[in-house]
Amino acid sequence: QVQVVESGGGLVQPGGSLRLSCTASGFSLDYYAIAWFRQAPGKEREGVSCISSSKSTEYADSVKGRFTISRDNAKNTIYLHMNNLKPEDTAVYYCAADPLGLNCYLDPDYDHWGQGTQVIVSS
Repeated sequence: QVQVVESGGGLVQPGGSLRLSCTASGFSLDYYAIAWFRQAPGKEREGVSCISSSKSTEYADSVKGRFTISRDNAKNTIYLHMNNLKPEDTAVYYCAADPLGLNCYLDPDYDHWGQGTQVIVSS
């Protein structure tokens, strides 16, 4: 069964950091493009960051300079390192996978989605 599972969410104070993980089971991430999306209450889902199979990356303007995406193919895991978190980063974060991995993109047209992990940034 092809599945991606997110972990690492939680409650953090403004200015703090979190590392989210997206781990695949049932398939190898080596050739997949992976993206992180988020959805805050009452808002549409938005693309945050993505990484291709060749490790090219993209970021939403709202997170540039604060978030970093990386992949560890040996662990079949993608990470989203989030620094200097702000209250507006509060959302459910989802990872998504596309087997056509040469390029990545921040539109939600991905084949496989996780269930999400909650991030709350609050003092």
